[in-house]
Amino acid sequence: MTNNTKKKAVILLSGGIDSYTTAAMAINDRFQVCAISFDYGQRHKYELGSAKKVAEFLGIRNHLTIKLDLRQIGGSALTDNIEVPKNQPLENIGNEIPVTYVPARNTIFLSIALGYAETVGASHIFIGANAVDYSGYPDCRPKYLEAFEKMANLATKATVEGSQINISAPLLNMSKSEIIQKGQKLGLDYSLTISCYDPPENGQACGNCESCLLRKKGFIEAGIKDPTNYFNTSEKN
Repeated sequence: MTNNTKKKAVILLSGGIDSYTTAAMAINDRFQVCAISFDYGQRHKYELGSAKKVAEFLGIRNHLTIKLDLRQIGGSALTDNIEVPKNQPLENIGNEIPVTYVPARNTIFLSIALGYAETVGASHIFIGANAVDYSGYPDCRPKYLEAFEKMANLATKATVEGSQINISAPLLNMSKSEIIQKGQKLGLDYSLTISCYDPPENGQACGNCESCLLRKKGFIEAGIKDPTNYFNTSEKN
């Protein structure tokens, strides 16, 4: 099958484990992939470098980075002068919506991805949303993604004329360890990724924010060595 006859998909690519694995799964399922990343004023801007490395590793030629400024809205520890929580008990993560939630972020990102998908003729939008080992964000829930897909199929010229848009979240019901094991089977190099919400100036991972804690837990439960470069080297397992 040539690239010209493959189904096209737009991938939301952040540079973390979940979006990397999702993109690899789409490619493995023989989609022609266009990736889209967002420079939205996030505290953890180092993820954009990881997204570029991941796209290169996967051979993704079409990789857009869209610049937004969600700091003008604020309201999140990732886009405002709000402290990122550290060293939370793992059992408490996901029990309530944390201050790292960025207001309407996935709705904004998916809406832009929808416009890109219509432009390039893509039938699928892939997002690395997860509702198992996650921080409790409302825009990662199955009902939200189902509702967005329904809206997407009412909102564009392409869908009115008979095309269909599918919002695909293949990791939705997988644990972080299952995601990592899946990625290992696909031959992924997770040292290219960063998950940290509050990286030091050198771009290492802090090791103590909720995202780092979930990442470390995933590698431990997967029985795979964590390749992450943590700020405190003793954090490596």
